[in-house]
Amino acid sequence: MLTLVEKVFFLQEVNVFGNSTTEDLAYVAAITEEINIDKDDIIFQVSDISDSMYMVVSGAVRLHRDNQEILIAKSKDVFGTWALFDDDLRVAAATAIEDSTLLRIDREDFYDLLADHPQITQDVLKTLSKRLKRLIEKVKVNPESGSQDKA
Repeated sequence: MLTLVEKVFFLQEVNVFGNSTTEDLAYVAAITEEINIDKDDIIFQVSDISDSMYMVVSGAVRLHRDNQEILIAKSKDVFGTWALFDDDLRVAAATAIEDSTLLRIDREDFYDLLADHPQITQDVLKTLSKRLKRLIEKVKVNPESGSQDKA
């Protein structure tokens, strides 16, 4: 089980929190839940309620829709990010392809944190905005590639 300090060190390496201070990361770390997932376990399915974001500490997770693979999330990768800001249903499924350790952030806990620490909101939105811009550029360059951002 990761300590709070280990979670902070891990979060420093996660791109979504790349603009956050160590102090802000300590607040984020405090609301993360460490979960262990066995190979082939389903984390969420298409059309599940979107209520959490996940970060891969170790292992690997396959994001897919039907039989189409969207991406493989590995250490320090984030998936389900939009769940923190949008309550639409999941558009992809997530299945562990290795025994994995994940950190989970629940949307409600994240909202409570943001109410007290608005700088975290700015930092995360700045990073997500950059990710969205990169995705749009990728689609412009190759509109038929079917590229997708981490769901």
